[in-house]
Amino acid sequence: MIRYKKEFKQSLVEVHNQGRSYADLFAEYGPSVDSIRNWVKLYTVHEVDGEKWTQADVNALQKENDKLRQLKIFHRIVFLNILIM
Repeated sequence: MIRYKKEFKQSLVEVHNQGRSYADLFAEYGPSVDSIRNWVKLYTVHEVDGEKWTQADVNALQKENDKLRQLKIFHRIVFLNILIM
């Protein structure tokens, strides 16, 4: 399986967002149409309330929130164990 660098993926997204089709990008650069479509979903920049976000940014924040939730639960368990002792 071929791995592509993030910069390459983002450059194809930019080219697609300028009007090139998935099929054209596949023919010229090689990654599958499905891969390019997924990269477009992941790296296209959206503006919300004046802030720019990509789906990759949202995914990273969700992952960080999950870790923080787990840490909070761990701290509660440790605190309860201290109270019980």
